[in-house]
Amino acid sequence: MTSGFTVDPWDPGYAAAIAVEALSELGATSAELVLDIERPAADWKPVTPGPDAAAPDTLLVADGVRRIDARVWVHDPDLPMPVPGIAASYAAGIVRCGPDGAEPAAIEVNRSLISASPYAPEVKTAHAAYLPNKAADSSFEELSLALQRQVTQLEVDLAVRHRSLGDDLLLVDGPLRGRTHLPRTVGYIKTHHAAYLPQPQSAVVAALTPGQRTPVFLMGTSWRRHAWYLRLPVQSTAPWAGIARCEASADLDPAQVVHLADAVTLALPALAGVDYKDPRAPQNLVPIGGLEKLLRHHLGDPRLLYRSLRTAAQLG
Repeated sequence: MTSGFTVDPWDPGYAAAIAVEALSELGATSAELVLDIERPAADWKPVTPGPDAAAPDTLLVADGVRRIDARVWVHDPDLPMPVPGIAASYAAGIVRCGPDGAEPAAIEVNRSLISASPYAPEVKTAHAAYLPNKAADSSFEELSLALQRQVTQLEVDLAVRHRSLGDDLLLVDGPLRGRTHLPRTVGYIKTHHAAYLPQPQSAVVAALTPGQRTPVFLMGTSWRRHAWYLRLPVQSTAPWAGIARCEASADLDPAQVVHLADAVTLALPALAGVDYKDPRAPQNLVPIGGLEKLLRHHLGDPRLLYRSLRTAAQLG
């Protein structure tokens, strides 16, 4: 007799690979969906890339990390009270994966002092300089969004500078938003906070075996993109274990998106994380996990930077 439950393979210190509320609301989505991009919605079934499909010769993996080094207050002469802000460090990098293995191709670190005040100064400390950057308002949500926009822009800048003129494929960790203009680029989402597909198509996701994907569909929330789900190698029998969602530009025609989907589905299984090394395996791909670790190292010692910020504030 089998047990009446399964254990999500991700370490409990992290959020589950799919949110419980998303599972309980399958089919209840406000997203715009066009399901018959690759095949009719009523004829959905798992897709195995055919013999004409091929993984890219070079896969570039881009990722970024961010860290708030200190909460700050910016003194604004136009207001009776100081304006809140954050001093933050962020970094982005690219790993080049090819026949001879994977190696870092680019790493860049920046630091910002983010505030809604136009008087936010450049802060020079003994160990780093924080350049001023404007946020739309003083809420922590907007300060965080402003920081994330800088991370995304840094990833875009690195990608533009380090793309080849050939047929390399760029995989960005996270949604493709803000990067849909980049050619041959796919967004990679490893955690699912919403169930976008109706129940019949969602059942196809659960039926995927490693190395298979769903048909391509078009989805729109506050922005539009093509998408598909794929399953990576995994031993767990949890329904969405090993499932990742991929995104591509809505401007691509169906044949282009299918080509990208097949190429990614063939390329990613070999890069899947392993559970004894990574608590978010297999979705946290080996190049992504390695790059995140390297980028966080390049951010520097948070305690040292915090002390240097306090010293700079006192001297100012």
